[in-house]
Amino acid sequence: MRVFVLFAVFAFAMLSATLSTSPHVYAQSSVIISEVRVEGNQRIEDDTVKSYLLVSAGTPYDPSRVDRSLKALFNTGLFADVSIRQDGTVLIVDVVENPIINRLAFEGNRRIDDETLAAEIQLRPRIVYTRARVQNDVQRIITVYRRSGRFAATVEPKVILLPENRVDLVFEINEGEATGIKKIRFYGNKNFSDSQLLSEISTEETRWYNFLSDSDTYDPDRLTFDRELLRKFYLSKGYADFRVVSAIAELTPDRDGFFITFAVEEGQKYSFGAIDVKSEIKDVSPDALMAQVTTIEGETYNADKIEDTIQKITFELGKLGYAFVNVRPRIDRDRENLKISVTYEINKGPRVYVERINITGNVRTLDYVIRREMKLAEGDAFNTALLRLSQSRVRGLNFFEKVEVTQEEGTDADKTVINVDVQEKSTGELSVGAGFSTTEDVSADLQIRERNLLGRGQDLRFGVSVGSDSQTIDVGFTEPYFLNRDLSAGFDIFRTVRDYQDESGYDLERTGFSLRSGFPIKEKIRGDVFYSLVNEKIDNVQSTAPVSIQKSAGEYLISSVGYTITISDLDDTLLPTTGSKYTFGQIISGLGGDVRSLATNASYIRFFPVYENDVVLSAGITGGYIFGLGEDVILAQRYNVGGRNFRGFESRGIGPRDLASGDALGGNAYFVASSELRFPVGLPQEYGVLGRTFIDVGTLTEIDDNDPGIVDSASIRAAVGVGLNWVSPFGPIQINVAVPLLKEDYDKDEIFQFDFGTRF
Repeated sequence: MRVFVLFAVFAFAMLSATLSTSPHVYAQSSVIISEVRVEGNQRIEDDTVKSYLLVSAGTPYDPSRVDRSLKALFNTGLFADVSIRQDGTVLIVDVVENPIINRLAFEGNRRIDDETLAAEIQLRPRIVYTRARVQNDVQRIITVYRRSGRFAATVEPKVILLPENRVDLVFEINEGEATGIKKIRFYGNKNFSDSQLLSEISTEETRWYNFLSDSDTYDPDRLTFDRELLRKFYLSKGYADFRVVSAIAELTPDRDGFFITFAVEEGQKYSFGAIDVKSEIKDVSPDALMAQVTTIEGETYNADKIEDTIQKITFELGKLGYAFVNVRPRIDRDRENLKISVTYEINKGPRVYVERINITGNVRTLDYVIRREMKLAEGDAFNTALLRLSQSRVRGLNFFEKVEVTQEEGTDADKTVINVDVQEKSTGELSVGAGFSTTEDVSADLQIRERNLLGRGQDLRFGVSVGSDSQTIDVGFTEPYFLNRDLSAGFDIFRTVRDYQDESGYDLERTGFSLRSGFPIKEKIRGDVFYSLVNEKIDNVQSTAPVSIQKSAGEYLISSVGYTITISDLDDTLLPTTGSKYTFGQIISGLGGDVRSLATNASYIRFFPVYENDVVLSAGITGGYIFGLGEDVILAQRYNVGGRNFRGFESRGIGPRDLASGDALGGNAYFVASSELRFPVGLPQEYGVLGRTFIDVGTLTEIDDNDPGIVDSASIRAAVGVGLNWVSPFGPIQINVAVPLLKEDYDKDEIFQFDFGTRF
């Protein structure tokens, strides 16, 4: 016990001696800072530096606070170096400021412009330069290049020192070669070949013909999308348990390409079991909705058909006024029998009325131009079909890049608010065109057009077209809602000169104007009426031309009135896949003028999807008949067939003809029937290349002239062929190769047809 007491006394004495002689503790407890002095700063004020310190004049010196102050100054990013030292009672803060960026530039970038790179990085002129920020921006630039498929790209920052602690920062970029996809492999696929799966994903192997696409470069986001595409493909083929185990992209050692590997588990193939519809809505009978169900018991399971059924049931309920119904498929999977039963459960929703229609995003286009296209108005019972039609009509204006029509709950449970959000695009056009075809030779045109004049939806057009065989100038104006009604009205003024010397031995000049109006008759049925006054002149008749053409030389004033009725339910006006279009019209000439005749014209075409909207069959017929009212039909009013409207024959290649001169005379009656199969040629869809195979059948006959040298036969002509359409970067290109199967000896055939045109 005595030893322990002696040891404790000794330890206390040693501790007291240490505390009394330690300069550190002495400074902390006894030295009071009299001044804080900042040195080395050029741009940054002393008070700014001092604001980051945890010590100040009049406070004791504390090493821990000084250390934290040092870290705080470094964390500002304003300084390249900072040191804090004590000189007696004075605390000296010595700083070296980071320079300011004077100018920022990119060098070596050809594939990606400066604006795109500048938008990705954080550094800017007049921002403080730090190495950390530069390295972060280097990584951002490399990421941009990797997104574009250039994984070999390198970036080296260069700093140019300037006076007044400023620098120019230059990112020197070596873009390297595009890192393509050398090979795409699949493992675990037993029911579908590698080539089948390759056609379902968006990533492609690098091939020479992919120069217009970037789908053969590696993109992690695209790879994620491909996983989803594979899943959708297998779910549409009945493989409900399918999953992508992994999708790995491996960069080759020389960094010039990727090997992509998909590992999949296909699972078992299912078929649909029992299908049922259950509804919580009293007024809605499940049996009535079964007609909208596309999933059929016993058929192969297809997730796309389930989604399609949900959309159709929702649409049908929307027509009844139920805006916020929830159709939920309940899946019952029988793994033993490989059956999937589906019950479509319809949750109760109230009948809804339109409370308000909000239109946003239109800067130039007036509100009423959009609102008049809406088939719903405030106070109307909500109808999904009318809402969808309204969205289609607004898009059909072609004034907007984006049209989004959404709905949200109104102030009460039975009210809904419709929001129409649009993004305007340029509607003014100044276009110069050039083209070549075997029927028109070289042509050029200039067109100035404004499709949304003053934001009122009016269309004003001026065009000039010059070709080796024709020259045209025309001016047109259209008011789509004349007198604030769904009634379009407009006019055209035109002059056309056509050279028919090669085909018929004369020139034709047409100068005149037309007044026109269009109006809806019923849904999908539209009527158009017009009046035209045209002066037609036939001159420069060759001396070798037949008598029938020579006696037609001169001028004719033609006053005509006509109408057209159009019935159409095509799903797309440019590239239809389903639906039909029928037109019927008549033109009566004789309301004044020199010519009296009646022309009747009709056409019909129908489209049938053969395979998933990629292969489309169309069949159609067009025809016309004109006869004089107490006089012969003049040369300029007769029909002419061949070229674009009858492939396999030259322009004006069939019909009545003078044997001696070989001149085409036209005819009073014609018809052409066509059947065409449109299909992809194996190239990616974005290339816009489609193949066609077709057969054209028709005739052109009847002529009022009875000269003995004229031959006229109503015999059927026919031609078969193949074609190619390419929406190329240089303009649309169309190639047809057709061989006549049935023809007369005097007909003029044309096996190869080529059309090219572009606008810029």
